[in-house]
Amino acid sequence: MKTVIVPIDFSDTSLNAAEYAARFLAGHYGVEIILYHCYDTELGEENSLENLGNLKNRLLEITPLNITLLAERTDEFLEELEKLARHREADLVIMGITGGRSSREQRFMGSNALKLAENKYIPVLIVPENSKYKGMKNVLLATDLKNVVGTTPSAPIKKILKEFNLNLHVINVNEEHYIELSEEARAERNKLDEMFSEYNPEFYFLRLFEIEDAINQFAEDKNIDLVINVHREHSLFSRLFKNSHTKKMAFQSHVPLLVVHE
Repeated sequence: MKTVIVPIDFSDTSLNAAEYAARFLAGHYGVEIILYHCYDTELGEENSLENLGNLKNRLLEITPLNITLLAERTDEFLEELEKLARHREADLVIMGITGGRSSREQRFMGSNALKLAENKYIPVLIVPENSKYKGMKNVLLATDLKNVVGTTPSAPIKKILKEFNLNLHVINVNEEHYIELSEEARAERNKLDEMFSEYNPEFYFLRLFEIEDAINQFAEDKNIDLVINVHREHSLFSRLFKNSHTKKMAFQSHVPLLVVHE
């Protein structure tokens, strides 16, 4: 991992994400962290850079880091952020998400993080507003056990597992599970086991109807530090962020969510 972008709008949520990123990347001295802010007035650059500088100093008090400051004038935040990520060949974007005090704030903050996560070229780590980094040991990969070889991006997942020496837990939630897995599900499970064999993954199969509740409860029970989800059309990710139950996962969880793409 060489470049990580952390968007900053100076809200408590984005500042918390920046602190999370600093603690998460502590000791990874070769990683450049870009603190990125967009402003919309001609007088905004000087103030923006000053505020970013103050934030940089706060983060450096936590741990030595390689931090770059970047402020741009634009009304198209997501478009410019995506351009920056492509231009700098960023490995990861770390962005906060908030439940908000009002539905308007929730929609604004939530839509930016979730729209960015729908891009197809860069992993996005979504940090809930109340999430505090306390170390990272256990990672949960959510899967629908369908065509896992063709749809599971093993390279970026293995990069995270190796770089941070993580334990991998794999969960499948399906209301059709009974006492035993179907032959098809067992075959897909074995393919995943082989794919991540060097990390000795542990598998869990839950016969539940509410995917969001199941993942949240499992993450709490097993002390999961990060949930990894693969973004694909009509996938678990689509359900998590596009139906009426998504707030339980996206807005109320304390566990960060890493979105990667098939």
